[in-house]
Amino acid sequence: MIRRVVRQSKFRHVFGQAVKNDQCYDDIRVSRVTWDSAFCAVNPKFVAIIVEASGGGAFLVLPLLKTGRIDKAYPTVCGHTGPVLDIDWCPHNDHVIASGSEDCTVMVWQIPENGLTAPLSEPVVVLEGHSKRVGIVTWHPTARNVLLSAGCDNLIIIWNVGTGEALINLEDMHPDVIFSVCWSRNGSLICTACKDKKVRVVDPRKGKIIAEKDKAHEGARPMRAIFLADGNIFTTGFSRMSERQLALWNPKNMEDPISVHEMDTSNGVLLPFYDPDTNVVYLCGKGDSSIRYFEITDEAPYVHYLNTFSSKEPQRGMGYMPKRGLDVNKCEIARFYKLHERKCEPIIMTVPRKSDLFQDDLYPDTAGPDPALEAEEWFEGKNGEPILISLKHGYVPGKNRDLKVVKKNVLDNKAPKKVEEPYPVIHVCTHF
Repeated sequence: MIRRVVRQSKFRHVFGQAVKNDQCYDDIRVSRVTWDSAFCAVNPKFVAIIVEASGGGAFLVLPLLKTGRIDKAYPTVCGHTGPVLDIDWCPHNDHVIASGSEDCTVMVWQIPENGLTAPLSEPVVVLEGHSKRVGIVTWHPTARNVLLSAGCDNLIIIWNVGTGEALINLEDMHPDVIFSVCWSRNGSLICTACKDKKVRVVDPRKGKIIAEKDKAHEGARPMRAIFLADGNIFTTGFSRMSERQLALWNPKNMEDPISVHEMDTSNGVLLPFYDPDTNVVYLCGKGDSSIRYFEITDEAPYVHYLNTFSSKEPQRGMGYMPKRGLDVNKCEIARFYKLHERKCEPIIMTVPRKSDLFQDDLYPDTAGPDPALEAEEWFEGKNGEPILISLKHGYVPGKNRDLKVVKKNVLDNKAPKKVEEPYPVIHVCTHF
């Protein structure tokens, strides 16, 4: 009981602050496409933003420090022939990003060390297998080069990016559009939210649904479902009266939720961002001008409202920085990259502390960049928990890690279509 009071008070005073104007990214034409993805992805090196593009789809990749006004001629990643709907940075290589598009393809890109100096139109690999637009791409959390994509053909494909092969096709599982897909912490399961109002827990390697809940939220508007570190599932959706709801479920018994909260009657889809280290969930509604955050504990009422960060402008999308990209010296526990119509504004969440010492209660060891498994091991049935690192001295991408990326990166196995590459590619071996 005492612990709960301490835990609650630890994050009760978390406060959000937008950075000064000169630390924003200005003059960006954020995509206007009507799709409920975050439109933004960040890692400790780059921020990527889906932008308006004539005659195809494109996204910007900016080094984090390149703030201020972004020139209209700034180079983009522009290989798709239709609008880009979703982007996701590889958790094991800060220079690799995947994109899904209305052109039915998934593309995987290698960003040069210091960002783009010319438009990038040649992906490392094009993954073709969907017959309709691809609205979701998400990397496996612990296995190298395993990528999941979900399309409006109601199909989920899991790829081995290193060989460019679709190794798992989950078809006939979802009768309608898939709104969200999330990996479990070790990547052994996925949970999905679908337009048929069902939340499903799937074992992708067995191709089996192991739990499902019909009408997890009764409203017709889009739902979201994410896995928490303890294996429970957190969902956002709408009630029959169109009120926004959030709920917590135990996949071993989906009959009734562990807890349900009604929020408000706004119609923006709530995008959940989750920090497994602190068990805090941040909810960013599309079109809202606020970020609400909740702490999840194993004691009733289970989902504890902490606070709301409010601003004047509504958000078009949101990027969420992984823990290793935060400033531990400032007690920063989360950082968001909020998209406006014409700019991207970082928002920093901090826990006020008087001491300058490292706050180890705020920063338990967190998932580092090293994968626990190779793609082949995962497809053969192995599982691996995230390899954790300490943030005590901040996160420094080590030299050996960069070397490792070049030497070991299976992405580079795929022979490029063009010989003249804008960045050095070291071929480890080639698949014929």
